[in-house]
Amino acid sequence: MPVREGLALYEAAAAAGALGLPLLEVGTYCGRSTILLAEAARESGTVAVTVDHHRGSEEQQAGWEYHDPTVVDPEVGRMDTLPTFRRTLHAAGLEDHVIAVVGRSPQVARVWGGQLGFVFIDGGHTDEHAAADYEGWAPKLAEGGTLAIHDVFPDPVDEFTGQAPYRIYLRALESGAFTEVSATDSLRVLRRTSAAL
Repeated sequence: MPVREGLALYEAAAAAGALGLPLLEVGTYCGRSTILLAEAARESGTVAVTVDHHRGSEEQQAGWEYHDPTVVDPEVGRMDTLPTFRRTLHAAGLEDHVIAVVGRSPQVARVWGGQLGFVFIDGGHTDEHAAADYEGWAPKLAEGGTLAIHDVFPDPVDEFTGQAPYRIYLRALESGAFTEVSATDSLRVLRRTSAAL
């Protein structure tokens, strides 16, 4: 996450913290954005929840541009970012302000029972994954809550990296339930202004 986007994410999460509801992110990876949400949660007296299966997104698999072989578990031969994520939280001193849920986003969303003040979608970049994240978590966002979507690239040249997030961003606006608050590079921040979704 670039610095400008990270600062915008933090500001949006800090403002959403005023609702007193959990701040949730989909897509933990190694925890860079989690520490921003955790700090916002700490300051507002709530908690950050981060959901990830820790096996990496499509573009992080072997042979792809964003693959990092240092996070491959040599015993099972698959990516495992959970140990790196835990070290990141520990180094930041924010472990007490984060609930890490290891699982697939749609499965976790199905069993999640409460409302959220903030949802940050930064998971897989296929239409299937982005749509499932939006469909699973947007309805759980309280009215007045904030929906942030990362890697929104309107240009079709970015089909693999940002068109699916762009499509769920458009879907949120077209639903009439969300109003855009800000756009910082590839980060879009929306506020839920209607209960109808």
